[in-house]
Amino acid sequence: MSPLDCSRDHPDPLPDALSPLALDRQRIVHSAAFRRLMHKTQVFVALEDDHFRTRMTHTLEMAHLARCLAERLGLNVDLAEVVALAHDLGHPPFGHAGEQALSACLKDHGGFEHNAHTLRIVEELEHPYPQFRGLNLTRVVRSCLAKHRTPYDRPGAHPLQDGRPPPPEGFVVGLADRVSFGLHDLQDGLYAGLLDAAKLNELEVWRRAYDGPADARAAWRSHLRPTIDRILAQLMADVAVEMHEGGYPVVQLARDAEARLAELDTFLFRDLYRHERLVRADADAKRVVTALCDAYVADPRRLPARYAARVADLGVHRVVTDYLAGMTDRYCLQAYARLSGAAPDARVATQADGVDA
Repeated sequence: MSPLDCSRDHPDPLPDALSPLALDRQRIVHSAAFRRLMHKTQVFVALEDDHFRTRMTHTLEMAHLARCLAERLGLNVDLAEVVALAHDLGHPPFGHAGEQALSACLKDHGGFEHNAHTLRIVEELEHPYPQFRGLNLTRVVRSCLAKHRTPYDRPGAHPLQDGRPPPPEGFVVGLADRVSFGLHDLQDGLYAGLLDAAKLNELEVWRRAYDGPADARAAWRSHLRPTIDRILAQLMADVAVEMHEGGYPVVQLARDAEARLAELDTFLFRDLYRHERLVRADADAKRVVTALCDAYVADPRRLPARYAARVADLGVHRVVTDYLAGMTDRYCLQAYARLSGAAPDARVATQADGVDA
């Protein structure tokens, strides 16, 4: 395989402190955007219950799986982990509902796509070093982020989208993302009572791994974690690096395993993501994000002073996008409460104003 392009756009103040990918990892996990993932929605609103996944716990679970897959396939485990840790930095509050609302609000001004915003964060918005803006990540990491694709990810245009595929570690991250959210959304959906355990036996991916009593309705809680572990092991065993007809390596599931995972995707989309409770929560989230976007665009003086000062140079829609996408769920709700005249919680109201992005 070709050597990794670990060049950076700017001369770095710490060129030899760590290996290139270790330095990238350090900068990602120390970033403000990474910390805020702790209070951003995965599927269930982050304020709803401490037991459900947040965007942070999804990222950590997915990064571990990406590392394990890369190790099994003899690929660069550090690259897979670093890209995985960064892949969702650009998600706005309230998950895909927040993204859809932002995209609709900005449809005449470039829209919004969280993968593109991830790159804006690591290349521009985070700026802990006076020598340059951004985190000065290696080119190979940024290239993988620019080319990250899953059924829910279609990255926006970026100079690093050069028509060539990512290295195989980039494919590993896409697969790990899809497997991780499928399995942990299944788990969270069951614990939330939104999924019917009696339907689990409809899924071949479940039947192959489950070894508890025949009636899963009575036994799924005590057998769920072992079953998930076996599903992961079975899927990992069916992953391989294959040469594409274009002459580049692709990481993918065997056809049978892909069919099992696709069946799980369909089940979750039908029974969980379209559940009345989640549809209602998504509608509420879109209403909040849309109201804030409209209000800030109409009157940029509502923005914090350091954001309002950027409007003359960047334009109001770009600044409003940066501000809204950086919000956590709870800060977004506080901003909406202030907009509608409710008394804000000062402990939360200062959070997003104190850090960049």
